[in-house]
Amino acid sequence: MTVLKAGDAIYGGYVLSKADGIIFIRGAIPGEVVEVAIEEKKRDYSVVSVVDVVEPAESRTEPACPYFGECGGCQLQFVSYEKQVEMKQYVLLDCLRRIGRIEMELSPSIHGEPFGYRHRAQFKVSKEGAIGFFREGTVEVIDIDFCPLCSDQINDALKRLRNMDLDDVREVHITSGDNTIALLKGSGHPQEIADRFISEGFTGVALEDGSYRGTGAPYVSLDLNGMRFTVSPWGFLQSNWALNQELVRALVDEIGPTEGKRILDLYAGGGNLSLALAAGAEETVAVEAAPASIADGKRNKSANRITGYKFVKGTAEEARIEGPFDILLLDPPRAGLSKRAMLRVLELAPPLIAYVSCNPSTLARDLKKLGEYYDIRNLRMIDLFPQTYHLEAMAILDRKEDEQ
Repeated sequence: MTVLKAGDAIYGGYVLSKADGIIFIRGAIPGEVVEVAIEEKKRDYSVVSVVDVVEPAESRTEPACPYFGECGGCQLQFVSYEKQVEMKQYVLLDCLRRIGRIEMELSPSIHGEPFGYRHRAQFKVSKEGAIGFFREGTVEVIDIDFCPLCSDQINDALKRLRNMDLDDVREVHITSGDNTIALLKGSGHPQEIADRFISEGFTGVALEDGSYRGTGAPYVSLDLNGMRFTVSPWGFLQSNWALNQELVRALVDEIGPTEGKRILDLYAGGGNLSLALAAGAEETVAVEAAPASIADGKRNKSANRITGYKFVKGTAEEARIEGPFDILLLDPPRAGLSKRAMLRVLELAPPLIAYVSCNPSTLARDLKKLGEYYDIRNLRMIDLFPQTYHLEAMAILDRKEDEQ
């Protein structure tokens, strides 16, 4: 066994030690003295896990979940929530400095309830009948009775799952809002399985082939700051809905009035970011590749009676759109902007960009490139996934005067 002093937090839920080369420590808090065991040793670095805490930090706390340490869903339940937010802010700033060569202060972070926030969960089902989440780094399903990160509706649905014979179902994705819908994944789901879900109180059941069986509409409805937002089981949903409302509210405040302006939403989903802005804009163009999300977006447009809001099927790189635009919304996947997407952004050259990111490393890379033409008005960390290492960030960028 080796004893180490835990250094700074880094992305992935680790803290760093340079006592003997580069060491990534799993299960420690910055400043702690811990006893560790080696999990993985590479030529350039090692990964170790904590087996004993010699000098604990004041922010160390007892995990709320009995499955923590087995289930791979959470990494930070042993850290007080206040400290989790602090660590994630540090990780974001560290990525900006190391990757983006950017030195700046963050605007106040957006964070909320540390538990009970998820309105969608993807439960795995083993051949033996276990229902839960994978053990970290494996495909072994950890059988659980409840998840403290999930809403009461999701946990109630999980209880009902445990009363059912799921046959060859391998995954159950549950979405909750004004009702509760399940999406089943696996092979050869017979209609009888869908009937079992309905009899257990689910509003509806969606299958991989796009079919739906239920007593209500094939989507759930949620309030988006006074607007109606709907999402089908096949569409994308920001699962921490309460904090998503805060994110959208902050976005609207930063961008300000949109009257007479043209907006381009390049990774639109069902219109989560652009819906509220489109209500006052002259025109909003929403680019999305997934048919299910386009259907959600068109439904949301109609439900809120928004005009001048159109969806274009395609990728950020290839969709046929015509500028100029006054405002550009970016919410790319973890890989960030591809080279072609970045070129397109620079060619469009909008006066204002709002960039929402789920990966601080690729955000820092992209902001470095965009920084040649834009000033960062502000940047804030958004903790959409408490108890995990995942973080989101929102940057507001203004085109430099000499580039206008």
